Parts: sequence; C-alpha cells; structure tokens
Amino acid sequence: MVKNSIIPKPITEYDLRLLRIFRVVVENGGFAAAENELGVTRSTISLHMSNLEARMKLKLCLRGRGGFSLTQEGQAVYHAALGLFESLDDFSLLVGSLGHELSGELVILCADQSSPAQQNKLAEVIRYIHKKAPNLHLVLDAVSIHEIEKALLRDKAHLGIYPSYQQVEGLRYEALSSEAIYLCCSDRHPFFNLLDSEINSELLSQSPAVHPGIDIDTNGREQLKKLNLAAKSYQFDSRKTMIMSGCYLGYMPQSYIQQELNEAKMRIIKPSSLIYQFDLSLVYKKNPKEQKKVELVQAAIKSAFQY
Repeated sequence: MVKNSIIPKPITEYDLRLLRIFRVVVENGGFAAAENELGVTRSTISLHMSNLEARMKLKLCLRGRGGFSLTQEGQAVYHAALGLFESLDDFSLLVGSLGHELSGELVILCADQSSPAQQNKLAEVIRYIHKKAPNLHLVLDAVSIHEIEKALLRDKAHLGIYPSYQQVEGLRYEALSSEAIYLCCSDRHPFFNLLDSEINSELLSQSPAVHPGIDIDTNGREQLKKLNLAAKSYQFDSRKTMIMSGCYLGYMPQSYIQQELNEAKMRIIKPSSLIYQFDLSLVYKKNPKEQKKVELVQAAIKSAFQY
C-alpha cells in the first residue's frame, strides 16, 4: 500500500505559497534568518512550516538546539520545489514570448565597469530598447565573467558583455570592441620620472605589478611574464586605485586614465612595446528561451556600437 504523503492534487495557490516560504527558509538556513526576507515573525514562519508538513504528511526539517537542518524528505521536497518554480517561470516566459509586445525582465550583464565612452554607448542601447519595448523591466548589472556565463546558460540573463579570452560551449560570441591596454604607473612610483630608455627588463621584473585577475590572450600573457606580479585586481577602477598608490605597476586602457594622464598623475610606460589588446564581446546563449529579447538587444547594441 502506497503511503499518502504527497500534496493533494491539484496543487493550490496556498500550497505554492507554503512551498515558497519553505524555499526561503532553506536558503536562509533557518526560521530566524528568513524573517527579514519574508517580512513575518519567526512564530508565523513556524506555523506555515507546520501547516506544510501537515498537508504533506512529512517531516521536512529539524529545528532546536542543534540548529536548523533538513530531513531526507525535506531535501527531496526542496529540490522538487525548485524544479516546480522553474517550470512555472518557463511557462510565464513562454506565454510572454507569444505576445506581440515584449514584457517581463530583460537582463544584460557586464563583467567590468564601463569607460565613459562605453557608458554613453550603453545609454544609447537602453534608449533604443526603451523606445522599442517600453513595457520591459530592464536589468543592467556588473558581475564576474563566471557568473555571467552561468546566468546565460541557465536563461537567467539574456546577453553578456565581457572579454572572451575563453569560449564556453553553448554560448555565441560576437566581437564588440577592441582597445589597447598600456602599462602604467602613478606619479608616486619611482618609474614616473624615468625615461622609457632607463626602464629596462631587469627593473620591470623587480617592480611589483598588478595581475588583471583573468586569463587574457596570448600577447597579454607574454607581457605579464615581464612583470613581478605581486597583486591582483580584475575591475579597472580598483586596479587604477592600486596603481595610484605608487606601490604597483599595472595595465590599463587609456580611456580609463585619461584624466590622470592630463593632470600628470599617471604615465604610460613604453607604449610602443608594453601593450596588448582588450577585446570585448557580446555573448548570448545559442538557443535562448526568449529569442525576441536577445534579438532586440542585439539590434540595440549594433546600432549604438555601429558594428
């Protein structure tokens, strides 16, 4: 005889509400930690969890002096709930894509803080999208390359903009822009007042420098081999801060340091030889769930970046 331990069908809105609360509790590691996100008291959360366990006829979690933990059944229900909510999201995306008017979220992720020129172009992208699809809820954010790749593959983001020194299966890459990266130092560094001819390979190999924090192209790797890589900083703004301290050399695009160059607070070292290219790519999933949104952003970016 099969034990009756599943939620009665059909699943009600109340069941979904309890499962959503359960998910928040699990992902926050307990009732107390979930209070802020749910906006209800611990006792109310406890009541909801008791109701869910009663409806499912299962013990889902243990709470007490030993802390919060899931039972084996609780683990199974949690993972099944994640699949259920993902299916509901997929259904909403499908229905939304069938209409003539694009709606819902449109997520664009960048892997670095933009230069003023890139910010202006991205502003034109946003303007284009807003004009074509004013009902879209646009999300533009900066996260790591790894996070962007995961988001694109899981259809949690529509497009990414980042340097594509390695390519991931399942994603498409389109060249967006290319900019020269130069070795720099600040006016506090011993190299600042030296002539390029005085800065030889031995001095370069002895002076602490900042690694860009990602796997760059072949030419870039060869340039980095000449330096004493004693620190790491991926973001251009934070790397510039380290260079400005006078403690480190580092590679930067000229567009990010033009003001400092004009004010004689930074200098470029041997620009004809200590240089490599920073190639930026437009990246998206090969078979995205929301193709129309991807195509809209592609059109917007092509218009703004004129490629």
